[in-house]
Amino acid sequence: MTRKKKVLMGVLTATGVASLVVCGIYLLSRNTARVSIARAFDDVRFKDLRSLDLSSRQDLPDTLWFNEKTVWPKASRMPSGRSPKILLSEGMNPGLGVRELHRQGITGKGVSVAILDLPMYLDHPEFRGKVVAYYDTGCGSQESSMHGPSVTSLLVGTNCGTAPDAHVYYAAKPGGSVDAMYDAKALDWVVEQNSRLPAGEKIRIVSVSAIPSGPGAMRTKNTNMWDEACARAESAGIMVLDGTRTSRGFAGPCWYDPNDPENIAKCTPGYRGPPMKVSEWSERSERSECVLAPCAPRTIAEEYEKGEFSYHYCGTGGLSFSIPYGAGVLAMGWQVNPRLTPDEIKRLLFESAYVRPDGAKIINPQEFIRMVKKASAAREGPQNRAHPD
Repeated sequence: MTRKKKVLMGVLTATGVASLVVCGIYLLSRNTARVSIARAFDDVRFKDLRSLDLSSRQDLPDTLWFNEKTVWPKASRMPSGRSPKILLSEGMNPGLGVRELHRQGITGKGVSVAILDLPMYLDHPEFRGKVVAYYDTGCGSQESSMHGPSVTSLLVGTNCGTAPDAHVYYAAKPGGSVDAMYDAKALDWVVEQNSRLPAGEKIRIVSVSAIPSGPGAMRTKNTNMWDEACARAESAGIMVLDGTRTSRGFAGPCWYDPNDPENIAKCTPGYRGPPMKVSEWSERSERSECVLAPCAPRTIAEEYEKGEFSYHYCGTGGLSFSIPYGAGVLAMGWQVNPRLTPDEIKRLLFESAYVRPDGAKIINPQEFIRMVKKASAAREGPQNRAHPD
């Protein structure tokens, strides 16, 4: 009998009114299934591609969703260039100069963040020991998911994250629920945890890869409870970054050139693959509604069965992946200058963004940190700085 496993899926791909491509629980066979055709941006995780001849499909592999269980054709039937194994490794890089900041010691160290997402195990090597508190809002038998490990690895992952040394407060919500009560309950738990922390350890930002209220909301019940919980969090000095069309939803998607991920000028607004929606996100960003952060191509952590650690590569991605990327960049900023208020650090994020010819604003981690340092020096004042003899 074929063994099955529960996989909680859902990648936020907000378009004009945000939508969720897949949400809920479906059964994914643990046994690899043979496929007879592979198209750009297909999901081939746990699939057997050995019968295919991909030797002339040079541009195909880096568009796919695949994992370490994907079975590939033999080398003579694969395109030349980077192998899937190399793509998996390269996709761990956040790009845009983030790893250079890490080499300088700017890693989000000492900064507390929170994540509200689907349930997950806490022992994956990408984030083992980084979740200091975990709260289950009512997930029942759901123990892990695709989405939880994904967003956590993109924020604090040792290899994949923008802020690998940040501390995480994690609240798990049930997959497939349309009740924003769970989102509000999760956020209120974060506020409660924050109230117990000393001044230097307060939770700075909550990463929420969901749209609990407003246009395109993924919830149809108690959506007002989310907005009320956000007001309580913000009154406590906690920034909330979600996918709503409000001041909280200030991250948008873009994708970088897989051949040149450090080159910010090559970032493209919107989603990689259909539907692209480039103009829409360019226009929203030009109006300073959002700063665009890379959502693809990326490699993320996965653990569907406890102790079975793996990774999967996403040739395309959604807003779900841009939100933790942006939250991690902000965490790096707070490490450098912990005195910045949410409004101040958000302003610096926008002011430091790279502006494309079409007006779209792309997150610029290195320039952001430069401006954070400058703001720190200005606040300190010349009278408090050391002077040469």
